[in-house]
Amino acid sequence: MWLGLDVGGTHTDAVIVNEGGVVSSVKVATDHHNLINSIKAAFTKLLEKNNHTNIARINLSTTLSTNAIVEGKTEKVGVIVSSGPGINPAFFSCGEQYHVIDGSIDHRGKEVKTLNAEELQRAVEACQKNGVKVFAAVSKFSTRNPSHEEHISDACTGADFITMGHRLSGNLGFPRRIATSYFNSAVWRLFNSFADAVEKNLADLHVKSPVHILKADGGTLPLSEARHLPVESILSGPAASVMGISALCNISADAVALDIGGTTTDISLYADGEPLVEPHGISLGALPTLVRSLATRSIGIGGDSAIRLSDGALRVGPERIGPSMAEGGSVPTLLDALNFAGNAHHGDTVMSKIGIEKLAQEAGITPQKLTSDAIALAVKKITDAVDSLLKEINDKPVYTIHEMLEGKVITPKALYVMGGPAHAFAPLMEKAFRLPVIVPEHYLVANAIGAALARTTFDLTLLADTERQKLIVPNIGINETCDRNYALEKAKKDARSYLMSHLKKMGIAIQEHDAQIVEESSFNMVGGFYTTGKNIRVRCQVKPAVEVHLHSGGGR
Repeated sequence: MWLGLDVGGTHTDAVIVNEGGVVSSVKVATDHHNLINSIKAAFTKLLEKNNHTNIARINLSTTLSTNAIVEGKTEKVGVIVSSGPGINPAFFSCGEQYHVIDGSIDHRGKEVKTLNAEELQRAVEACQKNGVKVFAAVSKFSTRNPSHEEHISDACTGADFITMGHRLSGNLGFPRRIATSYFNSAVWRLFNSFADAVEKNLADLHVKSPVHILKADGGTLPLSEARHLPVESILSGPAASVMGISALCNISADAVALDIGGTTTDISLYADGEPLVEPHGISLGALPTLVRSLATRSIGIGGDSAIRLSDGALRVGPERIGPSMAEGGSVPTLLDALNFAGNAHHGDTVMSKIGIEKLAQEAGITPQKLTSDAIALAVKKITDAVDSLLKEINDKPVYTIHEMLEGKVITPKALYVMGGPAHAFAPLMEKAFRLPVIVPEHYLVANAIGAALARTTFDLTLLADTERQKLIVPNIGINETCDRNYALEKAKKDARSYLMSHLKKMGIAIQEHDAQIVEESSFNMVGGFYTTGKNIRVRCQVKPAVEVHLHSGGGR
């Protein structure tokens, strides 16, 4: 059995799933001031009626890191960068303590100029003087030679934590590596406090199952590894939605999926039945990162989106002031409008009626007009966001979890809807999109199901320079020699071996066919009129997927 827990903006859901389906599920209110209380309550309720000794793994989806970044509640980071000629790293400044050090490594991994020791010392001292306890060390081409990042790390004496850019990904992308390293350190302490509390709560409940964190790409990472890579947990909520729909629905064509929660609606797209990914990494604010993610978009429309008047105009969301009046709130929400219109029958519908009528009186319109306008406005926001995402995706190459689809144009054939208001929205979405709408069984806890069934993923990049006889796998710390006859086929075999060995150290066994080569290249290097060696690059990955599919043929 697998246990999945998803911390949403309004509710925290937890499920226990086996190969036959959902064994048990619970839903508790999310306490934004103390997420651990919500998680503990969900664990306790779920495990009261289930034998935890049969749980093979616990997967958590958490909004913690995302919220901290969005709300500006991250820790100060000392970012120390070296790059050399050809690019000005000052353009990629992030955080209050950003320092550029003279020194450079070329694209082959050869040190061109040593780090300026005096500048480095001054930068570290400036950070320490300003109370910085966590650092990010990033140098250009560190995936080919991490020595400058290691020197910077060694200089940060007394630091609580240091992110070295080469350990995040084997992909090139200096600006993305800077931002990713910064965010990783910025949320490190917060995430680890969360991890400590999760482990303590499970210990108090005598649960010994391994714990994993859902990543933005729809895979999971052992909690012990996530402690060093907390940036990977960003956008795990939307990822849970995608994996939940994948587990519950037999999608075989282009499609749109909507997870309509209390606070937001998460939108995802499928090409020929496969979820789309952001292959180069997501952006956080204006900063692009190396964090691979499923292609999703979140908008501030949900069942608890407040309906209000602003400068005489009716507005719905993005604010969530509290629960709906049907659930004891003080401000009418979209769910109250759906209750009044007869699309939903949730909670105390009398209170919904009272709230809607009072707001309609203030607006000088009938309650029927107010609810009709509010619902239409919410539907338009969703349809506009879907259209915008489709245009954005169709204007560039389409990447799914499994492959790049050259020239693919996504034309949705169906719409899948999950989340609390799913049934209320289904006919509205059917009319707006003119597509068949499917609401799957277990739509109320689909996110937690997606978290529970997501399998562990990992990727690495092997880089070899046969002229210099250097072989490196940066994100797992492999730095070895190779002979001049080293070739692409051997590199692919070694990449698989390194990946499987690394996962085994984490306590994860996979089949060799699960370790797939997703990128490969080999280029001759020429000096004078002769080939002097080969530059080889191989990326190997365990791709995101669900452990089992729970297609039941049910749904609306």
